[in-house]
Amino acid sequence: MAIQSMLVVGAGQMGSGIAQVAAQAGLEVTIVDVSPQALERAQERIKAGIEKAARRGAIKPDEVAGILARVKTATGFDSISVDMAVEAVTENEALKREIFASLDQVVKPGGVIATNTSSLPITRLATATKRPDAVIGMHFMNPVPMMALVEIIHGAQTSEQTFESTVEVAKRMGKTAVVARDFPGFIVNRVLIPYLNEACYALMEGVGSVEDIDAAMKLGTNVPMGPFTLADFIGLDTCLSIMEVLHKGLGDDKYRPCPLLRQYVDAGWLGKKTGRGFYKY
Repeated sequence: MAIQSMLVVGAGQMGSGIAQVAAQAGLEVTIVDVSPQALERAQERIKAGIEKAARRGAIKPDEVAGILARVKTATGFDSISVDMAVEAVTENEALKREIFASLDQVVKPGGVIATNTSSLPITRLATATKRPDAVIGMHFMNPVPMMALVEIIHGAQTSEQTFESTVEVAKRMGKTAVVARDFPGFIVNRVLIPYLNEACYALMEGVGSVEDIDAAMKLGTNVPMGPFTLADFIGLDTCLSIMEVLHKGLGDDKYRPCPLLRQYVDAGWLGKKTGRGFYKY
């Protein structure tokens, strides 16, 4: 199926970004969220993002209005029928399964039901639908409009048609697709999150300060952000959640979440979004 319309479930930062790049690619987009306030913020983020893209020459100024007109919002699934849905809510498996069960009635026959999960098993999520062959992982990087990568993850039941349609949509969005097997963390977070977790252990054991560990990794390995700056940007609760998925799914002690990371999450110090993580904002 040629994908012409997309539903994005979740109006947070990731959902807004996915909706923006989909609209820029010419798709008709509907964002669904139970919160009218979240939908309003999403529209504001998308408008700001598209205007920024126009200023840097990524799109023509006279295209802005047309792109914005392709983005609609709703607080429920009533009367929505689309070629593809991308679920982009919080990493809560029970919530995702509930949404997936509803998407059976929303996505057209032959369409694609994708999840932006960063670590949860695609195969298991697919069992919440009546057509698991249509389910696939489509893990975007944050911030979506700026990051070139998307991970495409096959579930055990994912059909070749679903895979090909998803790769084609990713290319239309201007993304480079890499294919990952359905193992905990996929590719990016299987490598990245243990790195951030190990930085937490180094801090807890007094190997270095937050600032020195960040500076050492930034200047010593030429990454754009040190591990604590990046963890604060991602969200410490998200980092912890992914480490727990890795630890449970792979059963190896090397994936044990650092107690200091868990303590910060317990304290509500989740990073930039709460004003405090490893740094104060």
